[in-house]
Amino acid sequence: MYLERINKPNDIKKIPREGLDVLAQEIREFLIETISETGGHLAANLGAVELTMALHLVMDFPDDKLIWDVGHQSYTHKILTGRKSEFNTLRKFHGLAGFPKTKESDCDAFNTGHSSTSISAGLGMAVARTLQGKNNTVISVIGDGSLTGGMAYEAINNAAKAQTPFIIVLNDNNMSISENVGGVSSYLNKIRTTEAYLELKEDVKNKLKTVPRGKSMIHRIQNVKSGFKQLVLPGMMFENMGLTYLGPVNGHDIAAMEKVLREAKRCKTPVLVHVLTHKGRGYVPAERHPARFHGAEPFDIETGLPLKKRTTPNYTDIFSTVMCKLGDSNPNVVAITAAMPDGTGLKRFRNMYPDRFFDVGIAEQHAVTFAAGLASSGLRPVVAIYSSFLQRAYDQILHDVCIQKLPVVFAIDRAGLVGSDGETHQGIFDLSYLSEIPNLTVMAPKNKWELADMLRYAVQYDGPIALRYPRGQAFEGLYEMRPAIEYGKSEWLYEESEICLIAVGSMVKIALKAKELLEAEGHKVSVVNARFVKPIDEEMVAKAAKKHKYVVTLEENVLSGGYGENVREYFDTLSTRAKLLNIAIPDCFVEHGKVDELLEELNMDAKGITNRVLEWMK
Repeated sequence: MYLERINKPNDIKKIPREGLDVLAQEIREFLIETISETGGHLAANLGAVELTMALHLVMDFPDDKLIWDVGHQSYTHKILTGRKSEFNTLRKFHGLAGFPKTKESDCDAFNTGHSSTSISAGLGMAVARTLQGKNNTVISVIGDGSLTGGMAYEAINNAAKAQTPFIIVLNDNNMSISENVGGVSSYLNKIRTTEAYLELKEDVKNKLKTVPRGKSMIHRIQNVKSGFKQLVLPGMMFENMGLTYLGPVNGHDIAAMEKVLREAKRCKTPVLVHVLTHKGRGYVPAERHPARFHGAEPFDIETGLPLKKRTTPNYTDIFSTVMCKLGDSNPNVVAITAAMPDGTGLKRFRNMYPDRFFDVGIAEQHAVTFAAGLASSGLRPVVAIYSSFLQRAYDQILHDVCIQKLPVVFAIDRAGLVGSDGETHQGIFDLSYLSEIPNLTVMAPKNKWELADMLRYAVQYDGPIALRYPRGQAFEGLYEMRPAIEYGKSEWLYEESEICLIAVGSMVKIALKAKELLEAEGHKVSVVNARFVKPIDEEMVAKAAKKHKYVVTLEENVLSGGYGENVREYFDTLSTRAKLLNIAIPDCFVEHGKVDELLEELNMDAKGITNRVLEWMK
């Protein structure tokens, strides 16, 4: 009824006031219906519908700038800026992205995908606006979970110093507050943000400065005011950091939200608006299980259950099972995650060994150095973090773990192409940024059994060690090939002649298919499971170069600095006539889509690899 009237930015301003609650319900129904078919981030978006609507009622797009932290809750924003008709392509190859994208719309002010960045980006835009003499509004929306990231506080500290108009909306979906405090806060918000109040406060301060002992009086008044606010305001932490605090306000009350945002716009300095929302609001399964509907696969609306039932375990499941067994057999094994106990598979370990499980919040840097402290005291910490999120902790890996050669295990989930989350989440850089760090060993398993064996090996290894494995269904082939893990040694799966395919981790499965295609063309093909990315098995490389005319490395990582380039460095020292081809992801960011589609697009599926090898051999 009302949703059909939303076709371009600012159309929401034409909706009658009495129709806004109806529009909110229509948006929720649209999101549930669409995401049940495409998959996507449902719970967070259902919780942010009214908040987003209020922002759009107050702001003018694209002149005003709205920055979403992470951005997985921006679906309503996309709908209200004219992208409703594209939602059937959500997170699909060449379709609508699941996160804000500046190339998609002028109303997406900043590309996001990771957490705790919005305040920094928004402050930069606000300062630039002021320097350029403009007067548009800049608002950053950040969730309470993202405030566990230290970068957010660095930005708040800087914002207080910058003293330029800037609005931070804290979307708090995990905290409640009593009515009496809310009532007092609402009253104080109103009087503290009126122009008359702000002018009066400044006039009184200026007058007092001119009288004897005036500065002392100002200091006493400020102390009394702060003491009173400590009693009645929950936001004194932000006030003490230099921000004006407004709220808390019901994030599902559009009128209340609109009112407080307009009050915030009157402030001439940075202001934080505290909004209370309910994750998954309007859809009972998402309200009851918000974690399950954080990033949902296509599901049945009636039951909330996934349409596609998993029949085989994924790599995260295997990691989870082995971690629980290690926890049982070794009391020194502890587990650390950065706000992802479900995603990394550590939920079961947490339930079984709560005293040895640590969720540090969205704070990967702290997670790694915390692990270093645990390891230095005799424990065996396993740090489970997604590949693209581990990038944040590069300095801590290098400085706090590897220089000291501490026995920290990095369990790197979602390594390689991850699919529908796109550029910000593709784990295609870890082999490069880890391989250059001294003292760090890097492994990659070919199948689920090798993941289990490598994890057991890593926990007893006396030094820093990383184990990277992909998202999705675990490869169950090559069960009969399970030799013991030997440090720095690869595994010859098939020994032939002419062509040797050296594959890293997830590429072993593809290499086996490429072997079949190449053999159908009359070639003899060997396949090696690299196992160790660092150190490189130089003995294996020398053997491959000696016994074959052509050697090909395969890795689901960018070419620059990856396994193949490191093999080439050693290969060039050999006295051989063999030729070497490195097949890896090119120097680019890979968009969203199914992994199979992306591999085909990159010519890294079995057919693409076969064609590249045959062309190269000519």
